Amino acid sequence: FSQFANLSGTENGLEDLPQPPTVAMNADVSLELEDSPASTDTFLQPGGLPLQDIYEKCIPSTVSILCTMPRGSATGSGVVLSSDGYVITNYHVVEGAAAISVLFTDGRELSARMVGGDKLSDLAVLQVDAKDLTPAEFGNSDSLRVGDMVVAIGDPLGIELRGTMTDGIVSAINRDLTTDGRTLTLIQTNAALNSGNSGGPLINCYGQVIGINTMKIGDYVSSAGVEGLGFAIPSTTVKLIVDQLLSQGYVSGRPELGIQGVDIPELYRYYYRMPEGVYVNAVTAGSDAAAKGIQVKDIILAIDGQRISSIEDIETILYNHQPEDVVTLIIYRGGYQYEVDVTLGESVS
Repeated sequence: FSQFANLSGTENGLEDLPQPPTVAMNADVSLELEDSPASTDTFLQPGGLPLQDIYEKCIPSTVSILCTMPRGSATGSGVVLSSDGYVITNYHVVEGAAAISVLFTDGRELSARMVGGDKLSDLAVLQVDAKDLTPAEFGNSDSLRVGDMVVAIGDPLGIELRGTMTDGIVSAINRDLTTDGRTLTLIQTNAALNSGNSGGPLINCYGQVIGINTMKIGDYVSSAGVEGLGFAIPSTTVKLIVDQLLSQGYVSGRPELGIQGVDIPELYRYYYRMPEGVYVNAVTAGSDAAAKGIQVKDIILAIDGQRISSIEDIETILYNHQPEDVVTLIIYRGGYQYEVDVTLGESVS
């Protein structure tokens, strides 16, 4: 910028241009601040609490979830379920975490353990060592109507913006949304939800949690994103799932194949001349898959005639089955293909 540093002297050849007028400073002039009226209550709807009271009531039971992942870290939000340390969040927030901690509004950060999680409903229950937490009040989501006013509290984009509240309405109820091969029946809202809000509360005008925020549709259907389309798991579903996670650590009726597997990267398939499918890296002892002779290093090519290329494909197919159903697998081993019927077990994890 040095060549433009001095544009007012004759050495710059600007002596013939009119010079800007000199403005005199005046110390007698200043900006005056008038007394402002006190903050007034803003009501969501008649009979409900003011927005300010809703926030004060619910913020102590809204928490930040901090996860240490095998590669990096992840954050989300959560809701205090009980004074003795139980916290609800989304399963996808804590899935695969090597360590989990919960950050409270009073500044405490406590290590958490997983009590139970359910990938299908995207809910998980954590527990921390505390006896003095402020539990949220949960309301019945069945009483919601389209147009009801709601707010969301959470950590959009991470803990730097923790405790953010946004407001909106219930845009739709019983909205079926399919993602990762599973269909969830959700509350739709136009309250602003962003990455980091996952696991936090959707709250009615009485300060009751009537949903657990789970996704923003823009994250799934468009890289550009869309506005005003957020989704929450209804509190009636939350109760059904969480009660089972608390009592037994898993949700009954979830089928499992009895194997663990990994996707085969395209480079590996070409280099090792492997077919497209799921590589079996573990077989559950006592499962029908083990009884039928499925082994580590087998490759699952198809289930019930449907080609398989990923673990997600297997989960999508199992979503439409129940424990004790029989599925037919095509297995690749040593250059040959085998067909085997496997009875599904019940997942307890």
